[in-house]
Amino acid sequence: MSECQNVIGKPIKNQPLLLMGKGEISFGSNCKFGYKESAQFYATYSYVEARNPDTSIVFGNNNYFNNNCSIEAVNYIEFGNDVLVGVNCSFIDNDGHNLAVENRKNGIPNSAPIKIGNNVFIGDNVTVLKGVTIGDNAVIGNGSIVTKSIPSNVIVAGNPANVIKELQ
Repeated sequence: MSECQNVIGKPIKNQPLLLMGKGEISFGSNCKFGYKESAQFYATYSYVEARNPDTSIVFGNNNYFNNNCSIEAVNYIEFGNDVLVGVNCSFIDNDGHNLAVENRKNGIPNSAPIKIGNNVFIGDNVTVLKGVTIGDNAVIGNGSIVTKSIPSNVIVAGNPANVIKELQ
C-alpha cells in the first residue's frame, strides 16, 4: 500500500508501516517501527507522509517508534539518533489547512520544520507541532502537546508542554 517512491534506507517493521507522499523519506540504520507485544495497539499501523516533491523526513540511527505513530510533513521533519517514541504519537509540521477562511480549502497550510535531537525520549500520546526543535537528551511526558521548542537536558510535560525539571 505504500506509495512513496523516494525512500532511502530500510526500516525494521514490527507492525505495518505506510510510507506516502511525493517527497523523500530517509531511514538511518536500525530504525524500528512497532512493538509486537503492545496490547491492543498491534492491530494499527504507523503512517509517514512526505507530502510534496520538496518535502523531506529524515530518521537517524537506532530510533524506535512504538505502535500507531503518525508523521506528516509538507516541509521538513528530522529525528536525530537514539530517539525513543511511545504509542500513539504524532509529528505534524503544518496546520493541516490554511487558517484563513478564504484559503482553507485551496490554500497551502502554514508550516515550519520539526527537529528532534539525539537521545530524546518521547512518551505515549504526545503531539509535536510545527516549528518545534527538541534538544538532545530531553524527555517529553505522556500526553504532552509540544507547541514550542524544548531545550536540551530537560523533562517537559503538559498541554502545552512546559519544563518541569532539568536533567543532571
